[in-house]
Amino acid sequence: MKDFKEQIAECFAKVIEISQDELKHMIEIPKDEKMGDYALPCFRFAKMFGKAPGLIAEDLKGKIDFANTDIEKIEIVGAYLNITIKQQALAEDVLKEISAQNENYGKQQIGNGKNVIVEYSSPNIAKPFHIGHLRTTLIGRALYNIYQTLGYKTIGINHLGDYGTQFGKMIEGYKRWGEEYNLEENPIEQLMQIYVRINELCKEDESVLEASRENFKKLEEGDEYCTNLWQKFRDLSLKEFYRIYDLLDIHFDSLNGEAFYADKTDEVIEILEKTGKLVESEGARIIDLEEQNMSPCMICKSNGSTIYATRDLAAILYRARTYDFDKCLYVVAYEQNLHFKQIFEVAKLLGIPEKCQKGLEHISYGMVHLKSGKMSTREGNVIKVEELLQEAISRVRTIMEEKNPELTEEEKDNIAKKVGIGAVIYNDLAGSRIKDEIFDWDTILNFNGETGPYIQYTYVRTNSVLKKVNDLPELSNVNTKLLLDEQSYKVLKLLYSYPEVIRNAADKNEPSIISRFLIDLSKAFSSFYNENKIMVDEQDVQDARIYLTYMVNLVLKNGASLLGINMPEKM
Repeated sequence: MKDFKEQIAECFAKVIEISQDELKHMIEIPKDEKMGDYALPCFRFAKMFGKAPGLIAEDLKGKIDFANTDIEKIEIVGAYLNITIKQQALAEDVLKEISAQNENYGKQQIGNGKNVIVEYSSPNIAKPFHIGHLRTTLIGRALYNIYQTLGYKTIGINHLGDYGTQFGKMIEGYKRWGEEYNLEENPIEQLMQIYVRINELCKEDESVLEASRENFKKLEEGDEYCTNLWQKFRDLSLKEFYRIYDLLDIHFDSLNGEAFYADKTDEVIEILEKTGKLVESEGARIIDLEEQNMSPCMICKSNGSTIYATRDLAAILYRARTYDFDKCLYVVAYEQNLHFKQIFEVAKLLGIPEKCQKGLEHISYGMVHLKSGKMSTREGNVIKVEELLQEAISRVRTIMEEKNPELTEEEKDNIAKKVGIGAVIYNDLAGSRIKDEIFDWDTILNFNGETGPYIQYTYVRTNSVLKKVNDLPELSNVNTKLLLDEQSYKVLKLLYSYPEVIRNAADKNEPSIISRFLIDLSKAFSSFYNENKIMVDEQDVQDARIYLTYMVNLVLKNGASLLGINMPEKM
């Protein structure tokens, strides 16, 4: 595919003593399409030339030779040089590229030979899968798909919260009241009740908390009773979690959680001891991070138990050896910012390859709060994901009954599932991941406006158009000059940008870049559809518009799949 930014940078590199690659990264896309397709700001050249940016823009325009390129014109707007590409060149390039790649359009090989680990979802065993877990699950799955599309070998890890003091509490609670609960019926609900109850008792009685800590120490030491009970909690929880993962169509390459690394922490401690950095503090063992302006990273408690930081370090060591990763992305809420800064710093002492050290990255995201305040499993006030998904499906099913009664029951069920879950997914991935969210049923299940169902509806509309023709026109029969009207060309520009949109989403680890693109493309196609009749008597006009519709159909489905949204064939 032609790289118009590359062409622009090459022209300017001939008259400015800045590398072509650096110039390419300086090129922007104007927010107002009337200002051209690309823009080069001249502010950074002021020191180099000793002139005002506006005067520099005038000088550069006079020196640039863009003959024999796809540049149509260069104009000065303040301190910017605005560049317009020849419409015919862009149109032909998009059609040629999509015709060659079809459903693979957007796939790239920039990550070929590189490994990316994405750790996401990671719910706590014996606790409900609530909407706080939904964010990490959806962001992580989207990043997994994005990196895979760019050619990276991606490894999705569900780092289950299946270890720690809370299991000491659960064991203690089960010892005391286990006979009162039937774990075969609604096990997560039953385990949550035990957890809430034991937490209350721990607050009232310090000896109960101490007994819980002792239970966890026994679990670490392999005590048969504690281990068997822990395994039971884990198995019951996974069975429940996978009902949700199946609804969301989510799969993982590894379920190695905290417990998997419990027997690997001794090596971490040995390595840290050899560095001389592991010191005692108030009975505990820590790594002092004062030079890095951070509080100490605890490695062992005063009773000898490890903590989740130790197990995270063991995981880093294991993953570096097993996967030789170039990136290891932790999709975890921003509440854990300090934790990851600490363990990434300590990981430098483990002797892992430098590329692995540099590849450790915390992909933080905002918290989900209830209108009444923060959610808390301990207090029992959470919104369960399964309830949310089923409610979304139910609401769409009701709409289908009213608006499309002629559909079969199987069709209604299929559409309701795809549209309901698509609405939830899009709502979660529509905005910047770092922003906090206030949970609101009406907002999440709003199917109007810039939503997942709007993208799905646009896709269904393209399907209905394509069903009206027996065969897709041959590319050689498509006259690109008939696609240079304002609405058609806007669609073409968006289609051209799709591969770069995917790269930008990966560069910033931000799925909302894909979400925004899909809305923009849907709106652009709607304008095209409203302004241009597609099925017309002039065969060349119809062929051109059908082919444009086909390209939108491909890219909408492709882009939505990156977010994990499945497209219905009808609505």
